[in-house]
Amino acid sequence: MTLISNHPLMDGRTANSPLITAYRGGVPSRRPVWFMRQAGRSLPEYRKLREGTTMLESCLLPAMAAEITLQPVRRHDVDAAIFFSDIVIPLKLAGVGVDIVPGVGPVLDGPIRTAADVAALPELTDAALDPIREAVALTVAELGSTPLIGFAGAPFTVAAYMVEGRPSRDHLGPRTMMHGEPELWAELMNWAADASGKFLRAQIEAGASAGQLFDSWAGSLSLADYTQHVAPASSRALDHVRDLGVPLIHFGTGTGELLGAMHDVGVDVMGVDYRLPLDEANRRLGGTVPLQGNIDPALLSAPWEVLEQHVREVVEAGSTAPSHVVNLGHGVPPGTDPAVLTRLVDLVHSI
Repeated sequence: MTLISNHPLMDGRTANSPLITAYRGGVPSRRPVWFMRQAGRSLPEYRKLREGTTMLESCLLPAMAAEITLQPVRRHDVDAAIFFSDIVIPLKLAGVGVDIVPGVGPVLDGPIRTAADVAALPELTDAALDPIREAVALTVAELGSTPLIGFAGAPFTVAAYMVEGRPSRDHLGPRTMMHGEPELWAELMNWAADASGKFLRAQIEAGASAGQLFDSWAGSLSLADYTQHVAPASSRALDHVRDLGVPLIHFGTGTGELLGAMHDVGVDVMGVDYRLPLDEANRRLGGTVPLQGNIDPALLSAPWEVLEQHVREVVEAGSTAPSHVVNLGHGVPPGTDPAVLTRLVDLVHSI
């Protein structure tokens, strides 16, 4: 472990928090809950703060990124903050031309599809990550005993954006490359793994108490493709932070058939999306892995009694696992009423 002595995990601020206790398989003082995409689009204070600022600018202005990260903790009493950023920030900081187009998502100046394209990719330097470190330091100074979760995009999801040049529904380009040009694919995946790994390490060293790898698009893969062409790079990304000793979480959407392989890259906790009941996820993982999830985000807009029953079922299914952190089975939808999230947190804490 090489965390500095005044890191929140080392100086006593977060080590015994409900979140970290649950991530480590212990019995927390209250049932921990946080939400993916809790910082942002559903909050009026976020929209007000972001006026006149692009998405990528808001991620790279340390004071703004810190304030956005803190907003849902103040409003909802969630048991963790998730660092406000984007999985393409490491590309931007390395010098790859990319922007987040409203209503579309990440769009690259040009897709990365040839050996020359991959060879020309710039290296992400340590100094380029200074705005990230500054934002994390500002955030944890305000969080007190509430842990901050650092995050990064898993290499497949990052590489899928790079090959397609923009969001895609079927990810044909990256899937073609992994089979048609496996050596080129491996080279691209290693670049993405190192960029994401450095990004995650900067957050953890600066004060994040856990780290989550998001593989948003891995659900488009077969188990064989994931195991052969993707898992080694995800493991490589996490190799950048293993020595720091913080709990590591892995989450993907549509990845119920990949749970075991995603756990095997070397993580402590598995995030489960809304498609698979937590008791079944626990069975597939051998009953030994702390779980996170998996309220269906669609039910946040359903009548309260419907949502409440669903949350109680999720908590009951999660109780089969060694420990359980309540979350959504994907991110908070932009149109969610923030009052519902606050009420949901109160419900989880009351069970």
